[in-house]
Amino acid sequence: MENQVKPANGKLGILIPGLGAVATTVIAGVASINKGLSKPIGSVSQLSRIRLGKRTDNRNPIIKDFVPLANLQDIVFGGWDVYSDNVYEAASKAEVLEQHQLDQVRETLESIQPMKAVFDTNFIKNLDGTHIKTGLTRRQLADAVREDIRAFKEKNGLDRIVMVWCGSTEKYVETNEAFSTLAKLEEAFDNDDTRIPPSMIYCYAALMEGVPYVNGAPNLTCDVPAIVELAQKNEVAIAGKDFKTGQTLMKTIVAPGLQARALGVEGWFSTNILGNRDGLVLDDPDNFKTKEVSKLSVLEDILDADKNPELYGDLYHKVRINYYPPHKDNKESWDNIDIFGWLGYKMQIKINFLCRDSILAAPIVLDLALFIDLAQRANMHGVQEWLSFYLKAPQTAPGLPAEHDIFKQLMKLQNTLRHIMGEDLITHLGLDYYQELVDSIQ
Repeated sequence: MENQVKPANGKLGILIPGLGAVATTVIAGVASINKGLSKPIGSVSQLSRIRLGKRTDNRNPIIKDFVPLANLQDIVFGGWDVYSDNVYEAASKAEVLEQHQLDQVRETLESIQPMKAVFDTNFIKNLDGTHIKTGLTRRQLADAVREDIRAFKEKNGLDRIVMVWCGSTEKYVETNEAFSTLAKLEEAFDNDDTRIPPSMIYCYAALMEGVPYVNGAPNLTCDVPAIVELAQKNEVAIAGKDFKTGQTLMKTIVAPGLQARALGVEGWFSTNILGNRDGLVLDDPDNFKTKEVSKLSVLEDILDADKNPELYGDLYHKVRINYYPPHKDNKESWDNIDIFGWLGYKMQIKINFLCRDSILAAPIVLDLALFIDLAQRANMHGVQEWLSFYLKAPQTAPGLPAEHDIFKQLMKLQNTLRHIMGEDLITHLGLDYYQELVDSIQ
């Protein structure tokens, strides 16, 4: 399959709907790395190594040196936002990075001016965006975004583009008849159907332009039959949904360990406080429900009470998010985990994670952009489940349960990279080493 992967020649555009705290942190970070001022800490593609062949072969290249990824120097950022601030101004207001760091790359950040966004207060009540496309139908909005994509590509002399949603969480929406087939979705666009959320307009526009799309929020967006059909028809890669950053990252690390040791879990109470724009949006119950569904699914799927009723049949799982402006982007999460072990004896685990949401999300955005570009060049179209390593609620093929165990997700990601490059997959069985030892003794 290695010969089928097109090289990462030329420039890669990364278009981002939502140039807020996460997006500006990514952009400023890449600019800083490109000037030699910082390291890409947290980026698996840039710093992690992958084993090739047998353990005794000692072949462990860094992933970016193994697979043909776009060079960070060849990336051009752009995007849309409901506020008109350039990326330097937006990053300064987000207060994620220290001002002196932003000043070191100020010229680069000031040059990125957001395009007017697609926005609908019916999906996000707590924002009052002013830098928006107005007076257009859903069809006209999709056409306008498509024109934005084409203009951005031409202006910057780009060879390829990917789109990564870093916008807010929209209100909870379930799939409906309008999203069931591509023909019905096209009809819904023509009829200016108000059930189509802004995120789906961006996704539709991207796929129509042949641009791979990653859904970084728990919004429905591309996780509907119509969009999957469009991705397959136009041979475009998609992935989603919801960046796996703070508390959920901890759950996908801790829960598999408890499950692996057959320890019971009676209750798992999770609460968060954060004060950024995401926290403001999630302060509305309709928007919080979208996030809640995403966060709840992780634990239930890992522990799976149906298969392990003795251990998890009575699990009580509660998730809370509270808007607390003084903390800004510095999220604090608490987890109380009531577990039980041998003979039913009870124990507790307490986790207090003082994380920085955008600092954890930034390398995820970079990796997802680079990897979905790789998938596109490797002719891997439709849902890219191998990217679930980075996502809270991984999109899968219809009827296929999601895998939430982060260690299994990592194995899937690495084996996919090995497959793309024609290397042997690794099962970690290891019996061959010992058989060779026996044979040598005999």
